[in-house]
Amino acid sequence: MTAELYTENFKITPFWWEAAPPRQINDPLPDAVDVVVVGGGYAGLSTALELARNGSKVAVLEAEAFGHGASSRNGGGVSGTNVGKGPSAGASSPVERALGKARMAQLLAGGAEAMANLENMIEREKLDCHYVRCGRFIGAYTPAHYDGMAAKVAQLNAASDAGAALLPRAEQQREIATEFYFGGMTVERSGSVHPAMLQMGLLQRCQDAGVTLCANTPMQAISRDGEGFLVATSAGLVRAREVVVGTNGYTGKGTPWLRRRLIPAASYIIATEERPADEIKALIPNNRTIADSKRVLNYYRLSPDGRRVLFGGRARLSQGDPRECAGILYRQMLDVFPQLAGVRISHAWTGGVAFTFDFLPHMGRRKGVHYMAGCNGSGVAMMSYLGTQTALKILGKANRPCPFDELPFPSRPFYTGQPWFLPMVSSYYALRDRIDRARAV
Repeated sequence: MTAELYTENFKITPFWWEAAPPRQINDPLPDAVDVVVVGGGYAGLSTALELARNGSKVAVLEAEAFGHGASSRNGGGVSGTNVGKGPSAGASSPVERALGKARMAQLLAGGAEAMANLENMIEREKLDCHYVRCGRFIGAYTPAHYDGMAAKVAQLNAASDAGAALLPRAEQQREIATEFYFGGMTVERSGSVHPAMLQMGLLQRCQDAGVTLCANTPMQAISRDGEGFLVATSAGLVRAREVVVGTNGYTGKGTPWLRRRLIPAASYIIATEERPADEIKALIPNNRTIADSKRVLNYYRLSPDGRRVLFGGRARLSQGDPRECAGILYRQMLDVFPQLAGVRISHAWTGGVAFTFDFLPHMGRRKGVHYMAGCNGSGVAMMSYLGTQTALKILGKANRPCPFDELPFPSRPFYTGQPWFLPMVSSYYALRDRIDRARAV
């Protein structure tokens, strides 16, 4: 990518940090608490807030500054309909083929609960985070993908009242100013949020509720201590009755069982420079969040003020230089919106996500330690929901088991959490996408 496509103040930090930068909160590590929560993202903070609101003494351990990880780096799309979606655009997901339609319906209903949980939390806690239930458009990358969406629309509406509908190619300009897609589907029950403001709002509510917040305090080991646990950290030891791990794409060696079940991957996003609002809003006239049906998907949206395009995707699955991947994303953006040619990039960044081998999010307990992980790239609503559900489980206040609780959590032989195979997988999926497109046009 040529240098003239960058703005003069180009940054490789998230655009979201302009309004809500990471925070250093370094409370002293206590000797003992009721619950230690490892990870200060949506999952960990949602857990801590629910517990603290119910009288528990809680400490949150964050390895970096609060706001350093994926909760402030994602695209800000909010949806509960991506449950069990593997790298395929077909109507039948790998999960549905493995578990059957009835079980898949239960999981999709759980996804709808995750969406409602987030909306309720934002309203209850009065979180200023630009949340809008704007709906989503999923563009069909090929005509075959569009044909497969008909069954998906029926499934989503039956299981989760998603407000899904097909949109033929002849009418897609109502939603997006492009001819790149072969129609698509709209999903009304989805939204957008400023992800860093959401995380910082949750962080502030935790602080107000008396949660001990320990930045730059990585967890090193968890061991049994009588009926409870002893948690070793870089700042010393803390005893707890319960331990919750919500590290997702940043899961480290301190929890090897969980690490073996997660595939950490990278996602990348660019932000364009500011442009006149009329020019930018004309691209996505109904302010939807957008995704496509590729295996190596793109996702994008307008900024909350409607002056920029934020364009993301799996430019590569492994971690790399955001500058290098910015060029890939810029070309992909011009494939969709050639009218943006010459518009420069102000920000490019990357963040870590975690995939699972069964494409499902998970919560549960392993040797007494609670975990929630595996958002598979769609974690704003889901990780907040799993955090809330884990807290209710600890408190004994859950009305019924969460659909994602204690699911079988597969790994693979000899896999240790180091995804050496990601470059090959990424290349294979990209090749399949190119073949599908070549056959379609």
